[in-house]
Amino acid sequence: MDPNRDNPILRFTTFWWGIGSFLIFAVVLAVILLLNRKAPQTLEDAAAKPRYEIKARVDAAQAANLPKEAIETAIPDVAAKLAASKPTAVEKPEQVVPGSPTAEKLASAPPVDTAAIDAAPATDEPPDPAVMAIGKVQFMVCAACHGQNGEGGPAAPPLAGSEWVNGPVSNLIRIQLRGLQGPIKVKGTEYNFPGGMAPMAYQTDEQIAAVLTYVRNNFGNKASAVKPEQVAALRSEVGKPQVTAAELTQP
Repeated sequence: MDPNRDNPILRFTTFWWGIGSFLIFAVVLAVILLLNRKAPQTLEDAAAKPRYEIKARVDAAQAANLPKEAIETAIPDVAAKLAASKPTAVEKPEQVVPGSPTAEKLASAPPVDTAAIDAAPATDEPPDPAVMAIGKVQFMVCAACHGQNGEGGPAAPPLAGSEWVNGPVSNLIRIQLRGLQGPIKVKGTEYNFPGGMAPMAYQTDEQIAAVLTYVRNNFGNKASAVKPEQVAALRSEVGKPQVTAAELTQP
């Protein structure tokens, strides 16, 4: 039997050596943590860092090309010109107030002869892929009511296989520029939605031509492309009341 096991002094010394070793380890660990202490970085901080760097570069470039003193010097002059300026009346057809004299004038204007537009030579050439790409993007707005696949929905009739889509070009252009009100029969079913379709005249001629070309060549439809000049020829329709099926050329 080892006599050291019953030695209380040895046991006492061993105990304190253990405590001391633990304390030394704790102190070393605390020093390491203290020296390497960094603020926690969140995903928001990581995303913000490059933005702050870009902002700093932009601010530096602006300060180099347009000093703060020059801006402050110009402010009184610009403010005086703005205060002295008077608004100019600008009448935009797409913002005509219903029932106003302008609206009545537009409503009483003779209809545009669409014969030349619909008689535009059709071609069997496939639509331009670039135009179709633009049309696909623009159709995202239409899809909210007409469905992602032109299947129609609670607020709009179907576009897939529609005789109106595959029919005369002028019909679709006029609906796009003026909106649509009242009943319309599509594929043998009559649709009459409250409020009808709102006009989309805010789009450019190119965008309208592209989205109509996209619709006329998707969802089982096959028809000629729509040209921006055909849309431009009907721009005078903008601001008129919503078109009705009776006003359109029957497909």
